[in-house]
Amino acid sequence: MATEFGQAVRRWRDRIPPEAVGLPAGAPRRTAGLRREELAMLAGMSVDYVTRLEQGRATHPSPQIVEALARALRLSRDERDHLFRLAGLALPGPRTVPAYITPSVQRLLDRLTGTPVAVYDAAWTLLMANAPYAALMGDPSGWRGNERNAVWRHFLGPGTRARHTPQSLRAFEAALVADLRTASGRYPADRRLRRLITELRAGSDRFAALWDAGAVGRHEAARKTIDHPHAGPLTLDCDVLTVAGSDLRIMIYTAEPGTEDAERLALLTVLGTQTLADPAD
Repeated sequence: MATEFGQAVRRWRDRIPPEAVGLPAGAPRRTAGLRREELAMLAGMSVDYVTRLEQGRATHPSPQIVEALARALRLSRDERDHLFRLAGLALPGPRTVPAYITPSVQRLLDRLTGTPVAVYDAAWTLLMANAPYAALMGDPSGWRGNERNAVWRHFLGPGTRARHTPQSLRAFEAALVADLRTASGRYPADRRLRRLITELRAGSDRFAALWDAGAVGRHEAARKTIDHPHAGPLTLDCDVLTVAGSDLRIMIYTAEPGTEDAERLALLTVLGTQTLADPAD
């Protein structure tokens, strides 16, 4: 099975031209498809791991790995299901949090190359972030497990670069907890979600209090100030769009045209994460 899994990944990698996923074609290629390092970047994993998967030397990939590869390879639902079977995994059921980004939504995201965009699932776990988003909010490619969950990062982790007033912080926390409660009711068979909630209740008194009080809130469009370590503060509009039928959340940051914030955001988009990396990265 491991060999068949690797062969399928390689076959699907070969069929995707780089420009189809927002990457420059660059120098002449031996094949028309993606290079391993490009697939690794899109899927948020190491080149070595992609190599071992394709060569059949990495066995038992996790559901999260398979889902990430399916997104990066722009697989249809049937192809993604086939990849799960080749990995020896049960298909995600209707009672677990969906993590599938349809090709049509992916094409929409591919066209927003100059705008910071991230996609989260119903439990606020980061599924993908484009290069402008990584430049603005910090590169998430090395995050693993709960590090990719926005609720965990807020209550138990390092937080984000977004600045809050006491009022906006209360509303933000209430919305996060309310969303997680809604997700837990909608997807009762999701064990990862149950473990996340258990860890949050045990590790954060603030989360536990909001959870036990039945916090109610929702995310709305808002102006946010992002404290970037090199570009300084940027005041941006943040919109959260929900994809009907999948509970995916698309978070988009934009700047008012003609402002200093727009100029700073454009500069960040051009320079990316390598030039403007955090000292601690």
